[in-house]
This record gives sequence, structure tokens and C-alpha cells, in this order.
Amino acid sequence: MDINKLMQQAQAMQKELEKATDQINAMEFEGSASNGLVKVTVNGANEILSVNIDPEILNPDDKEMVEDLVMIAVNDALEKVDELKQDKFGSMASAMGIPTRK
Repeated sequence: MDINKLMQQAQAMQKELEKATDQINAMEFEGSASNGLVKVTVNGANEILSVNIDPEILNPDDKEMVEDLVMIAVNDALEKVDELKQDKFGSMASAMGIPTRK
């Protein structure tokens, strides 16, 4: 076993992982609730970029419902980020022989 070759492979994999992370962090993901009445856009770094609420649900009496829909939309968008990360990084881990969860 050539330790230098192994180190070079590890460094190459680290660079590839950093590149993939940067690409995912720059991507945008949209989550929605109640057929698009509430939409939330996040980036791959799990930062909320925008929240869009359809005016038809902005009745002050529906405050709790709107809050719940925003929460659902945020969670939906973040789940999409997690799925992409699992797909992208899971394949890298498999290539390295590291077990992943599904």
C-alpha cells in the first residue's frame, strides 16, 4: 500500500467535496405549503432567501395558520437541500467505501 498515493487520493477527494459543497451552497431550493399559498426559498447553506405569502391568506384571524404554513414551507425547502446533499455526498462516500444512511 502506497501511503503517498493514498494521501493524494484523499486530498483530491477533499477538493472534490469542497467544490460540491460550494456548488450546493450556491443553489436555491423552493419549498411550498398549501398548494403554493406560502413559498420559501432557501440556499444550500440552509439560509432563508425569501418568503412569499399569497395575499388571500393574510387575514389577521388566520395568523396561526399562516405561521404553520411558513414552517411547513421552510421545512419542505430544507428537506430538498438535505436530499440533494445526501445524493451528492452519499455517492462520494460510497466511492470511498464509507457507509451512508438512506
